[in-house]
Amino acid sequence: MILSMVVICSLIAFETKEYGEEICHDIIVNINNQYDNYFIDEHDVLAMMTSEGTDILVGRTFSDIALKTVENRIKNEAYIKKGDVYKDLKGNLMVNVNLRRPVARVVSETGVDQYIAEDGVFLPISKKFTSRVVLVSGLSTEDYKSIIDLNPEVFEIINFINDDPFWKAQIAQIDVDGKGELILYPQITKQYVEFGTVDNMETKFERLKVFYKSILPQQGWNKYKRINLKYKDQIIAE
Repeated sequence: MILSMVVICSLIAFETKEYGEEICHDIIVNINNQYDNYFIDEHDVLAMMTSEGTDILVGRTFSDIALKTVENRIKNEAYIKKGDVYKDLKGNLMVNVNLRRPVARVVSETGVDQYIAEDGVFLPISKKFTSRVVLVSGLSTEDYKSIIDLNPEVFEIINFINDDPFWKAQIAQIDVDGKGELILYPQITKQYVEFGTVDNMETKFERLKVFYKSILPQQGWNKYKRINLKYKDQIIAE
């Protein structure tokens, strides 16, 4: 038993020594881009990992590389939802990155525009890529990191629109008025929709779909300037 323990300890010490002395041959970056997000590419990830090239990793021993520090560098990027850094059996530094997907864009009248990610987090606008998403106006995002903390009703209606192909194609903008109620602006027609709050949201959208499919084709797509859905079981068109 003592001999076995000695052998096991020797093997562990040998493996630890081998791991520490092994040199990093290459960095392999895998970006989960299933939603066609092009805000972050391989070059960006490598720049984050190496602190813009000041911390060279390739050619160094793994004992000299703080993997947790390298991992935290990429996790600090807002567009990266999850990042893992580890060594493979061939001596490569492997990097797996999952990106956040923008679902809306906050249009600011005084500050800087921001995206809203699928998990509600605010993301900065990128010079590299523009995502075609529903616009949101009337919000002041200063001092907030998430739309869930600022206005969960807006996040709720954004998700509803994005989950429905019909409404995703129809709704171009959501505006929050001074009372905190929502006004919708469609992609094609000229009338705006006074939606009110998200109470009975599904019922309101059902009434609006009836209006779009049954009334507008007969009366003309641009006959009305305003549609009001705030009153129960009613559609007011002017």
